[in-house]
Amino acid sequence: MPTKSSSGRGSGSTATKNPPGNQTPNTPDISESEIARLKVDELRSRLRSHGVTDTADMHKDDLVKALLKNMKDGPKKSTSASRGCSSANPPGNQTPNTPEINESELARLKVDELRGRLRSRGVTDTADMHKDDLVKALVKSLRADSGTGSRGGSGSSDGGGVRTGQHTSKSIRYSQEVTSVDDEPERPGRSLVTTDHDVIRRWAEARGGVPTTVDGSEHDGHAGVLRFDFPANGREARLREISWEEWFRAFDERRLNFIYQEERSDGKQSNFFRLESPDREDG
Repeated sequence: MPTKSSSGRGSGSTATKNPPGNQTPNTPDISESEIARLKVDELRSRLRSHGVTDTADMHKDDLVKALLKNMKDGPKKSTSASRGCSSANPPGNQTPNTPEINESELARLKVDELRGRLRSRGVTDTADMHKDDLVKALVKSLRADSGTGSRGGSGSSDGGGVRTGQHTSKSIRYSQEVTSVDDEPERPGRSLVTTDHDVIRRWAEARGGVPTTVDGSEHDGHAGVLRFDFPANGREARLREISWEEWFRAFDERRLNFIYQEERSDGKQSNFFRLESPDREDG
């Protein structure tokens, strides 16, 4: 009497499609069927134990392939599963002039953790950002604190990028962002915004402006309310001249944005500027 197939589908099917044990004879220590039966979380956990990261967006088939490849090659040969090679995301820091910033470690953070770290540094408006953009934004913010800037040590600690926060104004959102002295206004009268030291200093000096603080507003030995004085228009008695270094130190510590115009709408030079903080309602 013929024997019925144990698969319940007639003879043959599941036993031949997924035979037990190892389907690769030259890797007897690796049971590929056993690995394929693991759950997604178990696969990711095993990959992490082998030093493989960046698996959050991978499907099960890709996780299985990555684990098999890592087990065949050896754990030292692969640290990133997303591109299948160690050179894509080497461990440690990929930017030699920022040794204190471990970029690979940041790339291993979850999206919520990245957003949380950015919020703690005053960076908001991250809801629509993908993970790669969040990582870049956090690296940029950390580099700003280390003094390297986004352009390899130029004047601005934020590389000219706009600072945002809970009280970011409409003026900031509707202004053209300027990140270097090479940027040009889109049209006369255009509202501009920057944090780039070179841009701000060139703008002020082109108008004969000098860095000042409002006399009497200083506190704890630091500059108080920041202003520019334009002596050609008549010196303001309440303003005290300070060095550019002191002015920019206070500007960066308070996370200010510089909103300004190059020209009025009639094409004539404009002296309009305003300093605004995204962290305070009163700016």
